[in-house]
Amino acid sequence: MSTIGSHAIVVGGSIGGLVAATALSRRFDRVTVIDRDSLPTEQARDRRGVPHGMHAHALLISGRLALEELYPGLTEELIAGGAVPFDPGADLLFHQMGAMRVRFRSGMLGISQTRAFLELTVRRRVLRLPNVTVQDRLAVSGLIGVSGRVNGVELDDGRTLDADLVVDATGRSGGRSDRWLEKLDCPAPENAVVRIDVGYTSRLYTRQPGDLPDGALLALMAAVPPHHKRAAAAFAVEGNRWVVTIGGWHKDHAPADPAGFLAFAEGLPSPHIAHLIKKAEPLSDIETRQFPAARRRYFERLRRLPAGYVALGDTICSFNPLYGQGMTAATLEALALGRSLDRFGNTSAEMARHYYRAAAKVLETPWRMATGGDFAYPETSGPRPLGTNLVNRYAREAMLACHVSPEVHRVLLDLQHLLVPPSALLRPSTVVRSLVAARRSPARAAVAAQIEAPTP
Repeated sequence: MSTIGSHAIVVGGSIGGLVAATALSRRFDRVTVIDRDSLPTEQARDRRGVPHGMHAHALLISGRLALEELYPGLTEELIAGGAVPFDPGADLLFHQMGAMRVRFRSGMLGISQTRAFLELTVRRRVLRLPNVTVQDRLAVSGLIGVSGRVNGVELDDGRTLDADLVVDATGRSGGRSDRWLEKLDCPAPENAVVRIDVGYTSRLYTRQPGDLPDGALLALMAAVPPHHKRAAAAFAVEGNRWVVTIGGWHKDHAPADPAGFLAFAEGLPSPHIAHLIKKAEPLSDIETRQFPAARRRYFERLRRLPAGYVALGDTICSFNPLYGQGMTAATLEALALGRSLDRFGNTSAEMARHYYRAAAKVLETPWRMATGGDFAYPETSGPRPLGTNLVNRYAREAMLACHVSPEVHRVLLDLQHLLVPPSALLRPSTVVRSLVAARRSPARAAVAAQIEAPTP
């Protein structure tokens, strides 16, 4: 197979960087992944470079399918290693908008595991690729290039590495890559910052049958805006463990001491997670994480783009982590990058522009879903997507309908797992079914009263 170039460099070795390296390995003679952290290869463990790694992570079904495309057999490998397969319609207790979503057998396959185990399994796949090298404990200090083209990277020790393409998967620190680009006289992209003041607290527990009702393997508790700001998750993961994460928006954060952690859980509308915490044996310390703002960088709007450089993953868009969209979005972007490289056969600015437009399509739905939910709180600030209030009003009806309608629940599952476009929720049959079923929700009156209550 002919290749596009001799060498590609990926800066950042988390999920986004690893999947990008895999996509590039089929199109370049050599690929080098560089990460300043120490990357485990033998045992799954949380690491300093992923400070949120211990908290509950969701791999959406579209993300699992995309990873399977890059790594055939990965789903079976993860399950064999202890990841927990589940049906999101039947095995998930989802308390949302004041009541539990109706459970039904969807036939969809999700898998639940810790972030560390997923990353280790993918990294092992990448290390088997004969033309990919992973260099950890090595830091990049900048880009090298001339006349609007990036030609490689400069390392902290002063060395330089040449490359036909540099993929920036360094994560949320967009200011770093902005400085890198500006030094090459390349403009930094426009930023959209949505301030949400999210904080979440997590702990690992032993897992035994019956910890959750009816054999459920996951539990989610979503807040009822605008006044209730708390959310929670309990995910069954490898090693017969639970990872429990609780927190909320706008400084309604769970404490880091055991008594406060339990008390916060007991204040949730659904009792299941507090029951689990009281029943199960803790296996870890309690860890906290704060996330002040979601951020999207609009590379696709730049009039002038450098050749030989693209950004990917959290470097482009960093979502509110409570929605669990980041790993899936990065994986879908990596596939989009591969398609753009195939279309142009080079690393030109035109290829980069095509890729950024494709990445923007990947991000459009999850960004609108996440920020739409965030703007249900009057304290949220930032650029509000057009039509957010109208969309939120209809989404509320659809979520109320999920309490009694498996059909509407299925559409929302497909949308939340990024398997269908938002237009699926606007099909006439779905709109009618949602509006009619919402009237039968057991929580309709309570939710209406809360929405109409004045803000304190």
